[in-house]
Amino acid sequence: MHTYPGKSAAALTCAIALAITGCSAGSDDGTAGAAGTAPSAPQQPSPSPSPSDTASSSTSYAPYVSSTEASDSDSAGSPATYNLAFVISDGSDCTPRWNGTDAITDSATKSRISQLAQDGAGVRVSFGGASGKELAASCDSAAELAEAYGKALDAAGSSQADFDIEGDELTDSDSVDLRSEAIALLQKERGDLEVSFTLPVMPAGLDDDSVALLESANRHDVQVSTVNIMTMNYGESYAGDMGDYALTSAKATHTQLKEIFGTSDATAWRAMALTSMLGVNDVDNETFTLDDAAQVREFAEEKGIGWISMWATFRDRQCDDGSSSDDALTNCSGVDQEDGAFAEAFSG
Repeated sequence: MHTYPGKSAAALTCAIALAITGCSAGSDDGTAGAAGTAPSAPQQPSPSPSPSDTASSSTSYAPYVSSTEASDSDSAGSPATYNLAFVISDGSDCTPRWNGTDAITDSATKSRISQLAQDGAGVRVSFGGASGKELAASCDSAAELAEAYGKALDAAGSSQADFDIEGDELTDSDSVDLRSEAIALLQKERGDLEVSFTLPVMPAGLDDDSVALLESANRHDVQVSTVNIMTMNYGESYAGDMGDYALTSAKATHTQLKEIFGTSDATAWRAMALTSMLGVNDVDNETFTLDDAAQVREFAEEKGIGWISMWATFRDRQCDDGSSSDDALTNCSGVDQEDGAFAEAFSG
């Protein structure tokens, strides 16, 4: 089901390794991205962690949070970085908005971001998500798209951008290429801009569409620091243990990345992040427990994975019995727990 053409090895060698090894698809000798040309073996340098990760050499905890509404569980587990969800188009043009509705310069949102960062945590702006219209599907040019991304980053005071690409946006090759071109332009303007791609995964690893996205990023000389895999939504046929599936997915992806990049075990692990959907999911048979969270944390530390995350802090609480306003897929976990328990398990 997952096939990788021979030319992918050369084309993708730099995609994640750019920020880690200094490799560049646009290197002067022109060989790094040449189809059919084997890349030079990397020198196995240590990964370059995000500024928010430098306080510890262990896996950091970086949950997804609402960009507009505070949650009592936001600070549980003392996150190193918050992933602000989500910046998308307003639906009609190339205007970036929080959740497609709130202006990126909204004073309440700015105040929220300041509060999140009070304890020294970093802030990463996440573009895209499972709903709404990603900016790359609305903007007419790479320059216009880069400007839109830049405005959102400036509004949040962030130099970290996450691109959560899934569903129709992942299979739209035109928007994929436009996004890659725009990110490359933005990185030329902002030398400290760190980029992660959040992508769907199966126990067998990344699918062809996700690989095609990374190939596009590489062709446009995007420097990608991390590939964050969403260890969730496998389908109703996967009725086993969600913790085991998360580890199986990570191992399969690691094998793919190691082979594609021609790099060491450690470098491939460090360039990976894992995001789980806590509690119940919208797929039958998928319930991610606190034991699963502890299992993922232990595995991530053992392998040296860059960071782990969850969807999302505002769900990290037990649903109120009999409450008509509580939805386990929206604002609570659907499992028995103390408030913030998943954050504590993920942060170790």
